[in-house]
Amino acid sequence: MKYLKYILFMLSILGFSQENISGKIVEANAKNNDMGIAGANVYWLNTEVGTVTDIDGNFTLSYAPEYKKMVISYVGYKTDTLTINEPKFVRHRLKRNNDLDEVVVTSRKQATAKSYLKAQNIMTVSSDELLKAACCNLSESFETNPSIDVNFADAITGTRQIKMLGLTSPYILIATENIPSIRGASQAYGLSFIPGTWVESIQITKGAGSVINGFESIAGQINTELVKPSTDDKLFVNLYGATNERLELNTHINTKVGKRWHTGLYIHGNTHNKKHDVNDDGFLDMPLFNQINLMNRWQYIDTQKGFVSFINLKFLNDEKQTGELDFNPDTDKLSTNSWGSEIDTKRYEVSAKFGYVNPDVPWQSLGVQTAFSSHAQESYFGLNKYNITHNSLYANAIYNSIISDSRHKIKTGLSYTYDHYDELVNTEDYERTENSVGAFFEYSFDNLELFNLTAGIRIDHHNLLGTFITPRVHARYSPWSKSAFRASFGRGKRSANIFTENQQLFSTSRQINILNSGGNIYGLDPEIAWNYGVSYLQGFNLFGRKADITFDYYKTDFKNQVVVDWENPAEINFYNLDGKSFANSFQVEVNYNPFEGLDFRTAYKYYDVKTDYNSGRLEKPLTPKHRFFANLGYITNRGEGERSRWKFDVTYNWLSDQRYASTTGNPTAYQLPERTPTVATVNAQITRVFSPKFEVYLGGENITNVRQPNPILAAEDPFGANFDSTFVYGPIFGSMYYAGLRYKIK
Repeated sequence: MKYLKYILFMLSILGFSQENISGKIVEANAKNNDMGIAGANVYWLNTEVGTVTDIDGNFTLSYAPEYKKMVISYVGYKTDTLTINEPKFVRHRLKRNNDLDEVVVTSRKQATAKSYLKAQNIMTVSSDELLKAACCNLSESFETNPSIDVNFADAITGTRQIKMLGLTSPYILIATENIPSIRGASQAYGLSFIPGTWVESIQITKGAGSVINGFESIAGQINTELVKPSTDDKLFVNLYGATNERLELNTHINTKVGKRWHTGLYIHGNTHNKKHDVNDDGFLDMPLFNQINLMNRWQYIDTQKGFVSFINLKFLNDEKQTGELDFNPDTDKLSTNSWGSEIDTKRYEVSAKFGYVNPDVPWQSLGVQTAFSSHAQESYFGLNKYNITHNSLYANAIYNSIISDSRHKIKTGLSYTYDHYDELVNTEDYERTENSVGAFFEYSFDNLELFNLTAGIRIDHHNLLGTFITPRVHARYSPWSKSAFRASFGRGKRSANIFTENQQLFSTSRQINILNSGGNIYGLDPEIAWNYGVSYLQGFNLFGRKADITFDYYKTDFKNQVVVDWENPAEINFYNLDGKSFANSFQVEVNYNPFEGLDFRTAYKYYDVKTDYNSGRLEKPLTPKHRFFANLGYITNRGEGERSRWKFDVTYNWLSDQRYASTTGNPTAYQLPERTPTVATVNAQITRVFSPKFEVYLGGENITNVRQPNPILAAEDPFGANFDSTFVYGPIFGSMYYAGLRYKIK
């Protein structure tokens, strides 16, 4: 009986300890004093006991006498800790904290920002940053970004190739509004198919990306957000002209249709029909081209019911001509009269996105993405013919929710991809169909002040790659103020499209060899790689002004790779890796705002990229080990009542020497040294903003007039055995100046 009384006494205490405490969380500075914050975290410090506020900001939380400290947090607001000594109704005003969301690494309207709070290492580039350069298309949008390397793929087509972590764009998942877009047939020229004025922002993720976007990402992800009809200017006009006689027109027309629909018509056209041969080698320094690019975009918003959707319709026609100065396609096509090339591309795209957020349960949402594209390229390069048709279908469904409280988030869903390729390489046909079905699950733990973890896994069944699992993990730890330690690892797998990803090979006299290993794609096995990375971001004040420093180290380790071997100057060989292939990347970046209006960014980058070729382990050709970058931007102060200002921007790039692929098999006259010279370039732009509606800009690229003297090997004998246009390490044309204007009506 004595023990029974004791048990009953303890149960009574326990019963008392399990009563609840209720309250409401509201926004401190809201005009409506009763405006509740939905989805705020409310939990007891150092416990797993917590909840999340409802749509009106109300909450109910279990209470026990030993619970003394109540933590209230929400993204974008200052986290508060309250002392609670007894059960009572808690009404608390949460204050906004603009410094909590992200650190501004340039002071130009947060033009470039790195988050202290996200588990992934993401840099967000806004449209303001893109305006630092002409940014006629996406391939020209990374000149002021130290994380992305930009170079020309060859001396014929004028194609800009980007690299991240020492690897080329096929190893980067490039998406448009989180729908993979630059892949397959569009790998070579697709970046030039997205006009710069259509871009609202760019998110650059280093290392393994999210499992939600697929299994192909290896070096990182680049996601482009397009301008929205509901927020873009009603009318926007951008005119651009350059000294190389390149002309461009961009026009946006947006309007509201009914209560919930907005639509926009986006027109882009560019042309270049002037022949240039600055280095007197008989070849055009840049191609002649004409492009028309149209997009019709529809947006539906119903905030009361929680619906939002987008429908995009796109059409592109792109025509390029290049080669010798006297080449005439009407008489010289595919003949030895004169070496020339034409690349004609037509592309159609239809995409749709649908999102639903439960108004009563705001932490639950459903998103569906789908896209179809048809890409047809007809081209020839001298006597080499290359045509490709690629039809692609993509669908992705994502469900978002929380477990217990909003610190524990989950995303899960299904995805489907279909790709049909039909390629003609001279007289050889290559046709294949790829399709895959996948399921993914991603868990995120968000303690914004201290620790974040995002762990995802997906399983896919692919008709040619088999069934496989893709894990990805990202973590962030912040032990002190304005700091973020990050670590990540993940696996990527992809099928290499060896011809469309390496179209520069057709502008050579090399023989194409595929060393068949019995695989399902061109007789080759798929590429598989692991990416590991660590990063440290620290913000601080220097002489009373904001600054930050970032250290990144990433390693990509290939378990299998389709090796592109240029080491025999008479051949190009494709074969599966036998040995090791890796890419190590280290970067240190400093951002500083010395005084109001002036932003300074500088970075040093080191690459160690090597592959075991059949001839031994070698550095990857034309990849500099060292790179130094600096950018200086200044905006004049705008006086009270004044509406005009000046903007100045200068970017400096220095590249160390790079290894040439071997030319020892050539005759002495056509042999190159082992390494290239160093290269340093300077770009600059001045913008005069007359009013919120009108501004003009003037700029120059490579204003120090650095030029590679002889970018084409054996240019005087283009049909001979030694002709090769792929040994490009620097600018070809020299200095180029441009001017333009922007006009908009809000």
